[in-house]
Amino acid sequence: MNAVPTIREQRYRISDAAEFGRVAVMLGGHSSERAVSLDTGAAVLKALQSKGVDAHAWDPAEKTMAQFAEAGFDRVWIALHGPGGEDGALQGALQWLETPYTGSGVMASALAMDKVRSKHLFRACDIPTPDYAVVRSYADASLAAEQLGFPLIIKPSGQGSSVGMSKIFERAELNDAVDIALQYEATALLECCITGDEFTVAVLQGRALPSIRIVTPRVFYDYRAKYESDRTEYICRGTASDADEQIYADLAVAAFNELGCTGWGRVDFMTGADGRPQVLEVNTVPGMTSHSLVPMAALKDGIDFNELCWRILETSFHDIEAADTLGVAANGA
Repeated sequence: MNAVPTIREQRYRISDAAEFGRVAVMLGGHSSERAVSLDTGAAVLKALQSKGVDAHAWDPAEKTMAQFAEAGFDRVWIALHGPGGEDGALQGALQWLETPYTGSGVMASALAMDKVRSKHLFRACDIPTPDYAVVRSYADASLAAEQLGFPLIIKPSGQGSSVGMSKIFERAELNDAVDIALQYEATALLECCITGDEFTVAVLQGRALPSIRIVTPRVFYDYRAKYESDRTEYICRGTASDADEQIYADLAVAAFNELGCTGWGRVDFMTGADGRPQVLEVNTVPGMTSHSLVPMAALKDGIDFNELCWRILETSFHDIEAADTLGVAANGA
């Protein structure tokens, strides 16, 4: 892997809840991940309020952005998953309203949500990622399957939480899987299925948290395995040695930085028999439910759920830091 420019992101520490002002926890929304978002938002809201933050739920499926602009919020904890909340659209609206928000900015959010374009970037900068093809039709999928071989994974380009995702073992399953993926949008990502171990690494305020290895009895780590099954196993720390842990940490931060992500997020991996981790994708608004992975990694690092939600709210100050830095540079200092 070539050297990737490092974003020297530091924690912006807040010690008094009053400094956050009036906070909107944006949850729900219109996407296919609405149910998960409601769970995430409810958990985050409870955590912030327990630490004295003046936090309030706000569901953009029930109230307009015009109403939000008049509601007097000082910043937003974004708990919206999927299109409309994780893809840069909400970030752009909040930026236009000059309202600080948690996590990554407009472009990074859009790139991370677009699985095809993020894969292009990973490949361009030599971040290891499974071979893939862009699919818009049966013909695209058939040609790609000949080139890549089976098994394959197909997923919509702009969804999360494994929505619309299928594992394909043979050609007879291909067209049905294409139909499932393309019902959400016009473009899907078809990639080689790496048989092996699944890992994930959370990134918080510039550094990687302990890795998690995921073991599921299902065909793959799908929606039910993530949010409904009690049989999915999580091993944290997921690696066998400090050296292996550092490899995953470095790759996670490199992928996160390459997309321009900031604040917090999660990077997913598959590792085959060769032992080489390969980056699948970056999630800029990961789940924060009882089954979620970022809280698990944070707890292993000594950060409980309430403190984690506080720390993520601190990331809403990163745009201020960036503006200050640009101001200094513009003045020649």
